[in-house]
Amino acid sequence: MRIAYFDCFSGASGDMILGSLVDAGLGPKRLRELLKKLQIPTIHLKVNKVLKAGISGTQVIVEGRNEKRSHRNLREILKMVQRSTVEREIKEKSKEIFERIASVEAKIHQISMEEVHFHELGGLDSIVDIVGSVWGLRELGIERIYVSKVNVGGGFVKCAHGILPVPAPATLSLMEGKPIYSSGVERELLTPTGAAILTSLASTFGSMPLINVERIGYGAGRDNLPHPNVLRLIIGTSEVLSGTEKVAVAETNIDDMNPQFYDYLIEKLLGMGVLDVFVTPILMKKNRPGHLLTLICPPERLRPATTFLLRETTTLGLRWHEEERAKTDREILTQETKYGKVRFKLARWEEEVVNVSPEYEDCKRLALENRVPLKEVFEEAKRVAFTFREWSSKGSSRKQR
Repeated sequence: MRIAYFDCFSGASGDMILGSLVDAGLGPKRLRELLKKLQIPTIHLKVNKVLKAGISGTQVIVEGRNEKRSHRNLREILKMVQRSTVEREIKEKSKEIFERIASVEAKIHQISMEEVHFHELGGLDSIVDIVGSVWGLRELGIERIYVSKVNVGGGFVKCAHGILPVPAPATLSLMEGKPIYSSGVERELLTPTGAAILTSLASTFGSMPLINVERIGYGAGRDNLPHPNVLRLIIGTSEVLSGTEKVAVAETNIDDMNPQFYDYLIEKLLGMGVLDVFVTPILMKKNRPGHLLTLICPPERLRPATTFLLRETTTLGLRWHEEERAKTDREILTQETKYGKVRFKLARWEEEVVNVSPEYEDCKRLALENRVPLKEVFEEAKRVAFTFREWSSKGSSRKQR
């Protein structure tokens, strides 16, 4: 699995995240290709190599040319994202991040979400930072994102709402449930945009996972500080071993909750690093229909998952136990089909290829782009997958001989 780890010893902002992606291999040229898709002619990007306390990093600065708007509201921002030509899944995730920022700002300042305004360059820099980060991580093939504990800084910051304490109230709200600290630097190190991007995309916050390092990128902040003001991005593959591993299995019976909530619960749990979640219809006491909610997760993720379910559902308790599960070695490969490139999940057991599965989201995207039925794209992908599996299996046999 290809993973990314953001080391936030100097916080994070939208432009620092974008800079770290460029520094790790995304490249200025590819970033400017995204700018064309955003269809914002007043925006210009400056991408420079800079030194921050002795560490070289990439600084991305969004500039507005003839930009006369001082701010835009949420509806205007979402409309601009929607009319861009980036892929649908990039649009949806970007819109979700904007809505999270607007939601916390609205709650803090006691206004509606529609009254929340994005100010820097009329909100255009936020579009570049957010859409660019979501798009860039996908372009680099990142499947899972991890984040360190985050240095938020200290002191006060001047913004459109006046003088606010650091971390800003919106930033603190977005980081709820995530580990933060301050090194004592009197500066805003973590911005609301940086917090929204990381908490919306990351699976886990905390220690660095086991990773085979392939690339390292440094995204430079604008200020010069006593320490290196950079965001470090480490990209590599996770160490996945064949055989067995311990997992925690937790479950609870629920018969008095709106069933529409399960979609929300499953999405949030998977975003917390839970491996699998499923719901089973059951018959409970007094012959009442109910649901058995079951989740499987690494043992270290059991506590936050349990806390989340006790807060978010109507259950009064959960039961859990540890099990062992066998799992294959997995990797993501990209193969060319007649409709375009498709990612495949390749599974091996004891060095033998046992499954090659095309990525559904890629097939859906190609079906929409080529205006052909999804089943045709999927059948073509399966044909390519079968050919690759046969070739790979023969290669494995030759290797064994």
